Amino acid sequence: MHIDRPNILYIHSHDTGRYVQPYGHSIATPNIQRLAEEGILFRQAFCTAPTCSPSRASLLTGQYAHSAGMLGLAHRGFALNDYRQHLIHTLRQAGYYAARVGEEHVARVPGTVGYDYVAPLKGAHADVVAPTAVSLLRDGLSQPFFLSVGFSETHRDYLPPDSKEANYTLPPAPLPDTPEIRQDMAAFKASARELDRGIGAVLDALEQSGLAENTLVICTTDHGLAFPRMKGFLTDSGIGVMLIMRGPGGFTGGKVCDAQVSQIDLFPTLCDLLGIDSPSWLQGQSLLPLIYEEKEQVHEAIFAEVNYHAAYEPKRAVRTRRWKYIRRFDHRPELILPNVDDSPTKDLLLEYGWQKHSRPVEALYDLVFDPTEAHNLVDDPSMAAILEDMRMKLETWMHDTNDPLLYGPVPAPAGAELNDLDQISPGEPTHFV
Repeated sequence: MHIDRPNILYIHSHDTGRYVQPYGHSIATPNIQRLAEEGILFRQAFCTAPTCSPSRASLLTGQYAHSAGMLGLAHRGFALNDYRQHLIHTLRQAGYYAARVGEEHVARVPGTVGYDYVAPLKGAHADVVAPTAVSLLRDGLSQPFFLSVGFSETHRDYLPPDSKEANYTLPPAPLPDTPEIRQDMAAFKASARELDRGIGAVLDALEQSGLAENTLVICTTDHGLAFPRMKGFLTDSGIGVMLIMRGPGGFTGGKVCDAQVSQIDLFPTLCDLLGIDSPSWLQGQSLLPLIYEEKEQVHEAIFAEVNYHAAYEPKRAVRTRRWKYIRRFDHRPELILPNVDDSPTKDLLLEYGWQKHSRPVEALYDLVFDPTEAHNLVDDPSMAAILEDMRMKLETWMHDTNDPLLYGPVPAPAGAELNDLDQISPGEPTHFV
């Protein structure tokens, strides 16, 4: 089944994970909640990389980050292998007009990607992005359109929270409940509310313009929160993302999907929905069999990776419904701290000696009995068969996708900007390759 060229509104945020109201968190995001109640909420959605540009590149090209070429951050000198593989070029061949407002973070220069229109904005905060997107919708975009609306919220630095909100705030699961972390999380909540206001304004404009019924809304984020043990980590707290879709083609009814899905599935889903040929490079699966209840799952396993963030940190992960296996591909036992965004929470952990902790070369977690991935089972003899199976799944995927790690350390491109491994902060002096 396919439908006739609906508009596509791609709304995306920065560093939000699943910490919004429809995922059960005490974070007031009523507009995102409304979207979920009208559409489909994917409870087990994952990015392919818990770092900004690689995650976004995977979604927009339908490929894993190493296959797309985006091994690190675009503003630090990394790029796609071929910008013609960006989703908008396939959509434009099908008659779509492509416009962008705000953040995208897959190219250093906005014109590189090839949008028909890029709004000339200074910054990507909701108070700038939302009014611009609202004006575009109200003034009338050429249809059918693909409109990318990218908010910098909830990237750090956060907005100041209400004076007493920290007293009634719970830190995210991997972190201890202390006054400092409660205050930090309360600031995240303030930024999440601002994100929600921006999303609400855009959704209201869509409805008021009479476009809502024929517009597929995709609302997601790049990866987990900018807290230690989340963003940049291959645990679920790093790769778990919100994903809500609403619109024609079956994405209605306030339903919940519990199947594992990956953001690389969005590109093939759109091709399937529109009845257009899928480009040869796509590595994901259409989600329509889940939406039409033809299948219970489209992936036995999903995969994720890190290559570069502020510094080089090669690692890979495979996740099934029961198990998570993470493997490092360097020989450094120490944490790579410049890959953790600066924050009051990071400062607290460092005060307690976090920098002395080591990283395991391999980790195996039972996601049923250990959902926060705190107990590494690699050395448990009873887990030997499961460990070997997960190793094989990861190795097979690496070969199938021609992962450059198979051939040794992955070099950064000439001119890339990096931090040293021994630094503490990504804000410390960098060097160029």
